Amino acid sequence: MKRTAVVLLNLGAPDEPSAVRPFLQSLFADPYIIEAPGFVRWFLSRVIARTRAREAGPIYDQLGGRSPLLPNTEAQAAALETALNSAAPSGPFKCFVAMRHWKPWTADAIAAIQDWGAEQIVLVPLYPQFSRSTTGSSFYKWRLEAARLGLELPTFSLCCYPLASGFVEASAALIQETMAQHQGERPLRLLFSAHGIPLSMAKKGDPYPEQIARCATAIAQRLDLDAESWRICYQSKVGPLPWLTPSTETELHQAGADGVDVAVYPLAFVSEHSETLIELDVEYAEIAEEAGIEAYLRVPTVGVHTAFIDELAQRVRQRLEAPLGVLDAGAGRFCAQGFARCPSDAAPPNRAAASLSLA
Repeated sequence: MKRTAVVLLNLGAPDEPSAVRPFLQSLFADPYIIEAPGFVRWFLSRVIARTRAREAGPIYDQLGGRSPLLPNTEAQAAALETALNSAAPSGPFKCFVAMRHWKPWTADAIAAIQDWGAEQIVLVPLYPQFSRSTTGSSFYKWRLEAARLGLELPTFSLCCYPLASGFVEASAALIQETMAQHQGERPLRLLFSAHGIPLSMAKKGDPYPEQIARCATAIAQRLDLDAESWRICYQSKVGPLPWLTPSTETELHQAGADGVDVAVYPLAFVSEHSETLIELDVEYAEIAEEAGIEAYLRVPTVGVHTAFIDELAQRVRQRLEAPLGVLDAGAGRFCAQGFARCPSDAAPPNRAAASLSLA
């Protein structure tokens, strides 16, 4: 009966207007975000954050001055803790939140875990599809802080779960509920909108685009959709470099030209934040109207959907039962051939690029 700390890893987001700029500084100082030596990255992070803060400020103003990401993640932590303690014969379990670029910092989570008296730890990234810029960066930060703070507890990591039955089931159920609201006479096209990453990262073997494709296909098959009724696209591009295509904006214009309506599902996000509540709900809704789309529907994220939370709980228990394995339970490995190392053992990059997100 070991005391098990379960840590939900996420990006983090500003919790008040004054936090926008320091959050962005932390984001762009990440070696998985800026491909440059440390001192160059430190300088660039401040220059970029100053500029981006002027753009991001109004976005968070529309959200009441803060992102809802942390409250949503805390709700997921509470739901997962309940699921683990009510179903598992071992325990007790206690869930903690560790954000990569804002409060509660990874170090805060480690201190809380030590105070609680945990005997072992399971890391659970809230990214169904792996990218070095998200899951990889969070694992890297955890190892740095654990070493710095002298945390020596047995620590096990979940990694990617793009085909997890609970995530697929929750996604399909939410999509089906949203699409059922469509009352227009025109056909309805489903867009799986995922956060983009630079094309250079994908070419280096990052498994993210392959996992996005497999995940979207699994959900579409669960919904019994024909191949012409759904598309994959990418949002949130930042900077001049080429990113994964097609963009969500491009697909919206295409839908307008094809005379179909649209339902958009944020495939790579499991909780609501600025890129769903503002980018999708406000900015892309305006683009859809301009493109001539008569009905624009947005599917909610999985949040605390029972199927999703139960899936995470099952995977935590499986990880503790098979602590030496690095393969996804029952499904094999999801990494592209060019990505040789298991992501749960990802090391800091010598050269890295990453998705740039306001969370």
